[in-house]
Amino acid sequence: MSKLLLLLFLIPLALTKWVHASHLYNLSDSSLFDSYQTSFAATLNPLIVPLTLIRGADAKQAVCLDGTLPGYHLHRGYGSGANSWLVQLEGGGWCNNIRNCVYRKTTRRGSSRFMEKQIPFTGILSNRAEDNPDFFNWNRVKVRYCDGASFTGDSENKVCELYIFVFQSANGNFISNRSGTAVPFFLLFILVDDFFSSCFQALLSGCSAGGLASILHCDEFRELFPRTTKVKCLSDAGLFLDVTDISGGHYIRNLFGELHVTSSHRYAAKPLFSLCVPLNYIQCFFPQNVIAGIRTPLFLVNAAYDSWQIQSSLAPPSLDPAGYWHDCRLNHAKCNQPQIQFLQGFRNQMLNAVSDFSKSSGNGLFINSCFAHCQTERQDTWFGDNSPVIGNKPIALAVGDWYFDRAAVKAIDCPYPCDRTCHHLAQSYCNLIKKSINKKEAAEMTNVICSSGNLFQI
Repeated sequence: MSKLLLLLFLIPLALTKWVHASHLYNLSDSSLFDSYQTSFAATLNPLIVPLTLIRGADAKQAVCLDGTLPGYHLHRGYGSGANSWLVQLEGGGWCNNIRNCVYRKTTRRGSSRFMEKQIPFTGILSNRAEDNPDFFNWNRVKVRYCDGASFTGDSENKVCELYIFVFQSANGNFISNRSGTAVPFFLLFILVDDFFSSCFQALLSGCSAGGLASILHCDEFRELFPRTTKVKCLSDAGLFLDVTDISGGHYIRNLFGELHVTSSHRYAAKPLFSLCVPLNYIQCFFPQNVIAGIRTPLFLVNAAYDSWQIQSSLAPPSLDPAGYWHDCRLNHAKCNQPQIQFLQGFRNQMLNAVSDFSKSSGNGLFINSCFAHCQTERQDTWFGDNSPVIGNKPIALAVGDWYFDRAAVKAIDCPYPCDRTCHHLAQSYCNLIKKSINKKEAAEMTNVICSSGNLFQI
């Protein structure tokens, strides 16, 4: 049965990536692997949590790209965690133009009509102390991502029937809670049941595009609570860098520029206004320009050789017509020396980007020298017998030590290839599939996908 489930979750995903390995699909799904599917396959009997749609959200003009109701998954806390909240923002890329957004409406990234009705809670969302030692009994919420703009959009295209999260109510005012504080869409569910009324401590987290959102909305999240509530933020794989790509251009800067025009980030710019104006709104989408100015304690988990950025912004196929980067892009073990030097330069720029941020005693870092993307939601990289470590400390304990002030955590790994604890994305998942499938036909299919790199094409 477990092998059948693995086939149902991983092989269709791989084939989807294979068939839709176009730029159109790439922008629509930035998590190389969805943590639900991979962790479901790797975790024995994970907690399964149903989807809840936010009734009445449409009346507040807070909807998915296609106008359907947004949703979330909630598992209630208990005991010492009954009054503590972890809000996890889902990732999944962006749509940077009308064509991409129209396509995205036909996926779970743009419509609750296509969202899974239930998902496994693993990693930082797990309900098991042995898998999630510090947050297992908290109230844990997974907020689904369906606006294509890192939970920041504020625009509408009636001709194409696109609704990029209009955050304002019908009278033009921002949605507010009882105290009059503006409430971003992803927390709209608190207005329904007043979930945070007795909150003792809270953590806003997110992965990839959701990790970027947890940075952009961090101070807003803090403002929702009394000063007596302990509030911090965690960004996993959200440190998207404005750096030179293999062509000498700025691929991701152009992408974010198109995204800004399409989604009109008026709401996102509001809390970061003082930081953005000297630059421009596009530059505010790059965490390197804003993290040092965020007032709320923030922890960054990031792979120094972020797989998504390597494959989709540093060396995307569109910038590599001759295929010089093809093998390296899909498997770091096939990179030649000049390519490795280029990637080491990317790591150095990441470390420079966080240098001022790391000087704050309230902030934390875990930057490991792995080829990975999104490590907090996957059980194997969050907390396990052979999880990635820096100084013998896995990600889960590093985040816990920082959140609960048990220790200062500014963990920066030595350069590749020194870290032998990494779960490099491509190899770890091809191995997972191959070990779990016995049928000859399926194994042959999997071998073709893994060896060609199509499983990891985004």
